[in-house]
Amino acid sequence: MNFRIWVSFFVVWSGILFSQQAEERQVFVKGNALLLPVGIINTAAEFQLAPKITLQGDATLSPWKSFAGHNARFLIAGVDGRYYFKEAFSGWYVGANVSGAAFNISKWNYWNNEFSKNKQGEITPYINSNLYQKGYGFIIGAVGGYQFSWKERWNLDVFLAFGNAQDRYKGYDKLSGDRYDTDHGDGWNRSGEWLPYRGGIMVSYKIK
Repeated sequence: MNFRIWVSFFVVWSGILFSQQAEERQVFVKGNALLLPVGIINTAAEFQLAPKITLQGDATLSPWKSFAGHNARFLIAGVDGRYYFKEAFSGWYVGANVSGAAFNISKWNYWNNEFSKNKQGEITPYINSNLYQKGYGFIIGAVGGYQFSWKERWNLDVFLAFGNAQDRYKGYDKLSGDRYDTDHGDGWNRSGEWLPYRGGIMVSYKIK
């Protein structure tokens, strides 16, 4: 009998706590003010899960077929789990991020007019600035930042994410259409690197 009473009490108490937390949970929608001036769209929504824990989903889109003469189209979508040291949506936080990406870009180290070299160090007939990479990737990283209120219902979120990107791509010369990375035949080229891959200043609006 005592066991049933305790179980009933636990169920009722859990229901009360859950309903209170559900009422207190906040939701913010965001846009990255730092990237918008260069035509890159980065939007997000952050949901409160617990007093100090949130979950954020975000997407970053660069629609540029050409930026300064180089391919620059990509889409990155991911999810953050964030822990705030003070309380959700206020102060310093750290978290983990998982993202996926699709891209058609010219990597930064190809932004020159030198002849490209293959894996064996041999010079090819292709100019680096005419080369681009098309493929997809997965990123696992850490995110950190600081969020604060600047007026009623409005927050600013300053953040940076750093992690490891594992990419699969095919490399092309945009003048001839040839594959320049023939070391891999017709298959996918692979690369892995550590890099900062997200960052900026999010202007956030509380919708709940």
